[in-house]
Amino acid sequence: MRIIGIDPGTGILGFGVVEISATNKMTLITGGVITTPAHTPLDVRLEDIYDGLTSIIKETKPEVMSIEKLFFARNVTTAMSVSHARGVAMLAGRKARLPIAEYTPMQIKQTLTGYGKADKKQVQEMVKMQLGLKEIPKPDDAADALAAAITYYLMSPRT
Repeated sequence: MRIIGIDPGTGILGFGVVEISATNKMTLITGGVITTPAHTPLDVRLEDIYDGLTSIIKETKPEVMSIEKLFFARNVTTAMSVSHARGVAMLAGRKARLPIAEYTPMQIKQTLTGYGKADKKQVQEMVKMQLGLKEIPKPDDAADALAAAITYYLMSPRT
């Protein structure tokens, strides 16, 4: 099974693709970010995100998308912007006919670390351990996207 995880954002959208083998070994396929320049009109930024994500989905061929839910934001303007990027990411997944699972940051933290209020560093360390990596994936947005992908796998029923 191949899972694409998404950490939504308008300026920086994190993505990470993992593959689960028949023996339940998790392997990193790719991870990174789609960036859009500040002060670019929102519609242009959203198109860039959609095109970039569509290309990544075509190239990596995931079977499911796992995306972080927007749970809470102090800044309403930021929350609105992230919501737009999240919607575009979900549209890219839907257009590729991927089932889409959504998880709150607390669910992701709880699943990876056993503690729903774990800090970013703890989550990143667990991503590194789960994927058997030598270092924490960079940038942070890619590590967060991989955490979303891993959460999908860990929360999926095993048959």
